[in-house]
Amino acid sequence: MHKWTLGLVFMLGLAGCGEVIVTTNEGSTAQPQQAQPLRRATPALSADAASRAFVRVVNTVEPVAERECRARTRGVNCDFRIVVDDRPGQPSNAFQTLDKNGRPVVAFTLALIQDARNEDELAFVLGHETAHHIAGHLARQRDNALAGAVIFAGLATLTGADAGSVQTAQDLGATVGARSYSKDFELEADALGTIITARSGYDPLRGAEFFSRVPDPGDRFLGTHPPNADRIETVRRTAARL
Repeated sequence: MHKWTLGLVFMLGLAGCGEVIVTTNEGSTAQPQQAQPLRRATPALSADAASRAFVRVVNTVEPVAERECRARTRGVNCDFRIVVDDRPGQPSNAFQTLDKNGRPVVAFTLALIQDARNEDELAFVLGHETAHHIAGHLARQRDNALAGAVIFAGLATLTGADAGSVQTAQDLGATVGARSYSKDFELEADALGTIITARSGYDPLRGAEFFSRVPDPGDRFLGTHPPNADRIETVRRTAARL
């Protein structure tokens, strides 16, 4: 089992940081396109300041996210557990998952926490990841993967493919299905994350500045993330309605 902990004392001696990635973006080689920095870039927080900022953000945003979850869902576990993935060498990343009891977990890697420029960025990332759970994206992605696997395997079977080819088609179908709506899911999480961030007292526009430091995935076929410009525009549009 991976060791996850909320103890941040171990952060105090860290140096250096990786690039910020809100959710994993495997294999992206696209060059930055339209997204522009919303403000002039500022340096990363010190390790000590980052650890303290993270604790403050968790204490502030978590209850707001839980209230939004209870207000927007029925029969969903809204008791978030916020943890730090302290495995050595992990890239800047945050992700949402469920534990074995179905409790929603949001994990931050140390590199992401230390790369933060301010509390607004940490708050936006946390709001974004909790939004994935509130919107039911894990279950929807799983359903899409299953549907894709069934369709591709069925087509392979109809063409007389052997067992190995059918398995390959099934695996490919699961991948295609899982990624079919992943860009929409990210934009949905950006919009709801903007609301959670703002209702927690943080500035979502300032928080979304990390998009200016993330390599732009562009609009790749079956890519998992939308262009950064689309994400920034989603945050701006949502914030303007609040």
